[in-house]
Amino acid sequence: MTLALIIALPFFGVLLPLLAERFGRTACAAATGLVPLLGLILLISQRSVLGSDPQVQRLEWLPELGLNLSLRLDGLGFLFALLILGIGLLVILYARYYLSEREPAGRFFAYLLLFMGAMLGVVLSENLLLMLVFWELTSLSSFLLIGFWGHRSDARKGARMSLAVTGGGGLALLAGILLIGHVVGSFELSTVLGAREVLQASPLFPLALCLVLLGVFTKSAQFPFHFWLPHAMAAPTPVSAYLHSATMVKAGVFLLARLYPLLSGNDLWFYLVSLTGLATLLMGAFMALFQNDLKGLLAYSTISHLGLITLLFGLDSPMANVAAIFHIINHATFKASLFMAAGIIDHETGSRDMRRINGMWKYMPHTAVLAMVASASMAGVPLLNGFLSKEMFFGETLAQNMMGSFNWLIPALATVGALFSVSYSVRFIHDVFFNGEPINLPNPHPHEPPRYMKVPVEILVLICLLVGVMPGIIVGPLLAGAAASSLNGALPEYSLAIWHGFNAPLLMSFVATVGGVLLYVLRKPLFDWYAGLPAIDAKLVFEQQVQRVVRFAARVTGYLENGSLQRYSMLLVLAAVVVVFAGLAPLPGIEGNRAQTPLDGITALGLVLLAIAGPLTVWFHRQRLTALVILSIAGLLVALAFARFAAPDLALTQLSVEVVTMVLLMLALYYLPARTPKTSSSLRRLRDFIIAIGAGLMVTLLAYAVLTRPYDSIAGYYLENSVSGGGGHNVVNVILVDFRGFDTLGEITVLAIAAVGIFALLDGLRLLRREQDDEGHAWAKDRFPPILAALSRLLLPLALLVSVFIFLRGHNLPGGGFIAGLITAVALILQYIACGSRWVSTRLPLDYSRLAGLGVLIAGLTGLGAWFFGFPFLTSAFGHFHIPLVGEIELATAMLFDLGVYFTVVGATLLILSGLGSVTAPPDPLLSKEAH
Repeated sequence: MTLALIIALPFFGVLLPLLAERFGRTACAAATGLVPLLGLILLISQRSVLGSDPQVQRLEWLPELGLNLSLRLDGLGFLFALLILGIGLLVILYARYYLSEREPAGRFFAYLLLFMGAMLGVVLSENLLLMLVFWELTSLSSFLLIGFWGHRSDARKGARMSLAVTGGGGLALLAGILLIGHVVGSFELSTVLGAREVLQASPLFPLALCLVLLGVFTKSAQFPFHFWLPHAMAAPTPVSAYLHSATMVKAGVFLLARLYPLLSGNDLWFYLVSLTGLATLLMGAFMALFQNDLKGLLAYSTISHLGLITLLFGLDSPMANVAAIFHIINHATFKASLFMAAGIIDHETGSRDMRRINGMWKYMPHTAVLAMVASASMAGVPLLNGFLSKEMFFGETLAQNMMGSFNWLIPALATVGALFSVSYSVRFIHDVFFNGEPINLPNPHPHEPPRYMKVPVEILVLICLLVGVMPGIIVGPLLAGAAASSLNGALPEYSLAIWHGFNAPLLMSFVATVGGVLLYVLRKPLFDWYAGLPAIDAKLVFEQQVQRVVRFAARVTGYLENGSLQRYSMLLVLAAVVVVFAGLAPLPGIEGNRAQTPLDGITALGLVLLAIAGPLTVWFHRQRLTALVILSIAGLLVALAFARFAAPDLALTQLSVEVVTMVLLMLALYYLPARTPKTSSSLRRLRDFIIAIGAGLMVTLLAYAVLTRPYDSIAGYYLENSVSGGGGHNVVNVILVDFRGFDTLGEITVLAIAAVGIFALLDGLRLLRREQDDEGHAWAKDRFPPILAALSRLLLPLALLVSVFIFLRGHNLPGGGFIAGLITAVALILQYIACGSRWVSTRLPLDYSRLAGLGVLIAGLTGLGAWFFGFPFLTSAFGHFHIPLVGEIELATAMLFDLGVYFTVVGATLLILSGLGSVTAPPDPLLSKEAH
């Protein structure tokens, strides 16, 4: 499982920098660098995939939901994984010298590895749902990286903005992927990419396309979602060099490339993608020219180049696809090197303001040469890699014919965008490295950085040169493999020669170069005009909108959640009544044609008693103990109803839950007044009475309408497959531990989390022990009566024996882990009631939180065990075995899962009940004297 190991390495490696931090930054960076280095070795060992079919490794997890741990390595995934690991390794080396001694390098590198693993998961996922998990993880980990300098307001706000925008886009992408899976019938790329006709013939296709593109555009900072990227520049420069040039913002264009065979080939794709890309290209290039912050210029130039890549995919031709992927490679190299060069300048001068950092050629000539070569590549100067992909770009804008008589518009605007690209590249070179002397620098004596801080920049700039001079040798196979995977078919004919003669793309490049230089030379009127425009702070606008949404949410929440349980119940019941009555209204009649079950006298008596118990509970609700007794009668009658209608498992569960609930309520009543004061007016009680009658009528009509009509139930499937598929005759237990095992795993996980949360709330809470009730009657002085203590100790082994018996028979007869756990919990909580928590804890020193956690762990490991035998997650196995002196017995792995349920129920229940029972503190003698 090489692919799984490549993805897992960064996640497992997160601990390395944290452990190595104590040995210094060099050790921390070296430990971190081992992770991408090993990943690169593993990846390069799979380079044969560039000229062959994709490698797909699949591990079934939840196949019925279409969610599998499926990984895919093809040319496109190989390219992006190479960028993620290769540039990641260089960034780690660079960050070793960028970070100061005072900064927590271990935490920084841990965040970086977390992000690296998430990006590798995105590009190497075969299953779209799995890809979405990693997609959201990139948003979360980038939030941590952008906000790394949490003491700075701009870092916190930039991180929050990026998370809000990309997270919202991720929700849209989730909806789009779900629609695609619904139409195609699979989430596996091997199936999805070949289903273009099926998807595009569906009426859901336009909606699915728009939702997917929302996710893409927000992630890749396309207009009008571009505003978050410049404000993410508050992150440390290594983060900008990694996330905002080579990885995170490339995730969106990666998805365009990955889903290109599925979504392209229609007018909607062309207009949405190409026009969005064109608008982003022009806006980003224009805004970059006027930025005074060095990283701000690079941020807007990144937006512009991402728009260029998006425009190429939108042009919807095989050759445009090749050009887009080629520019992805080139942009990652020259932009990462430029960000690193900007970080060096900031590191040595203490400023990023291009109005102050002038004449750096004099102080750091080596860095200046590197930055100027990278800037020239960004501008598209010949013999550099940016020139080659720009030529392809111009050629494809000329080849498109989707706009009829306006076909000239796209190449003309593309030339304008390239012209601004040249202009801001010239400004970067001139204003930073020439243009006089520096002005009021925080560090007045700038100099070259440490030697190895420049090595990553040198490597990237060397790649820019080599690709520009020898593209076919350096990048040819990589580009061909990635483009073929993106197209999911044959490649078009193209040439990576550095000279194609005098043609229209060369003329466009010449116009852009000359025009860009002239624009910069004659920039003063344009800059004066720009200075006169109204200043719009995107961060301020965003924060204002966020605050507006927060205020609106606060008003709505204040109305709905005013602290009144009565209002919550009323709104919930009213909503249910409206929905059910609306659903029943179209029926011609409430009664169906199904024969009704005859009603015998005993059943009728039980139903009458149950019907009486309900109103009596309401009638005596102010007398809490009386109401609780009546409520327990209702619970007992419900259990008898389950037994009457052949549901013994439900009857046992109801009885067990009833006992635990009564104990819990009795413990709570100890701290509450015996009587509830009258708080509702007569009008409110009338309102509540009407709502209650309406709710009762709603449930009655709904139940009658359903039960008097024939319906198809899944029960038949479970009855037929319980023995053959799950190895058990108790269908209810087989459903819980096999057919719906994943649901049960989720439920016990929630139960354990809830128990820990309740324990945390009760921990440290101390309520004074009461000596008398509300009417002045003294409590019994003997808190633990000897008879009750003696009986409880006698009952404990018997109850535990019954619990074990119920557990072992659960797979074939009524019982199971849940019921057995409740019985054990009741037996143990009886010891607390009879003898006190201190007496029990000294004799039974159990950590109930660990017991609950152990249960969840056992259940989860049981599910994982199926993978080792090639079966989906939580697949159970069973068999019959002959044991000497015992005979033939049946053993099933579901029993291990049920054991996890048992431990979780026991641990969670006792954690809550013992915690609630131990919050009482002895009465204060001074308060007692004052009371007397």
